Amino acid sequence: MRIAAIGRPSVSVVITTYDWPQALRVCLESFRHQTSHDFEILVADDGSGPATRETVAAIANDFPVPVTHVWHPDQGFRLAAIRNRAIARAAGDYIVLMDGDCFVLRDFVARHIALREPGMLVSGRRTWLGQRVTGRTLAHGAPPFSGWPYWFAWSLAGQLTGPFELIGMPVRMPFRYKVQQRYQRAQTCNLGYWRADGEAVGGYDERYVDHGLEDSDFVVRMLRHGVRRKEGAHGSIVLHLNHPRRQRDPAARNAEMFAELLGTDRIMAGHLLVPQTREAA
Repeated sequence: MRIAAIGRPSVSVVITTYDWPQALRVCLESFRHQTSHDFEILVADDGSGPATRETVAAIANDFPVPVTHVWHPDQGFRLAAIRNRAIARAAGDYIVLMDGDCFVLRDFVARHIALREPGMLVSGRRTWLGQRVTGRTLAHGAPPFSGWPYWFAWSLAGQLTGPFELIGMPVRMPFRYKVQQRYQRAQTCNLGYWRADGEAVGGYDERYVDHGLEDSDFVVRMLRHGVRRKEGAHGSIVLHLNHPRRQRDPAARNAEMFAELLGTDRIMAGHLLVPQTREAA
């Protein structure tokens, strides 16, 4: 569902989700009071049930920026495919990816706008919340619209990892340019890049149909295309709601595909099921 926009936003925030509408509500509500409204939201839904659609529709009804729900049937883990589909619906020239089990501070969009540069992708960071503060946030249905000191205080109670990541630093500090050729730890729970660069490499490889390495595959191909990586630490942070962590080792099929990619100089996605050209919303 979508409300009318005034002009075309420059940033499209693509939020992936699957059957956790309570977390998605918190995620979406964290965007309600952003310091910049130069963005839209697209919820990339990997086959959730009706509760997720109802959650998005209810929030979109009075939201300050456009919210679009992009869904495909549940046929297993197809995160790459639903990301491609959502991005094809996007209006912005700059894409920011995150997950629906995370939420953001009020300056998240403004910080990504400040960090972006031509020919670069921005790899942001995340911090994990403990069970107690996660439970409180989910029960409330929205995060407190407080600045980083509020969340830093929770770290003193052992309820937030990496608290110093909350403290912002200038967007052109030298440390941001020391990882320009590295794909490691560039994760799609917080990643910003120019839409045209993503289209030039064919988007996300939809052959990845299990957990793991689909984000690394994308970043490797972007680097080969000539895009350079910029570090978003102390500038772009998402707060990750607590839940059991999945197995870190990727599926064998995913590992094989990624090893094949590293053994070649391929830039384009191996197989696209959804066109990457811009669709009418």
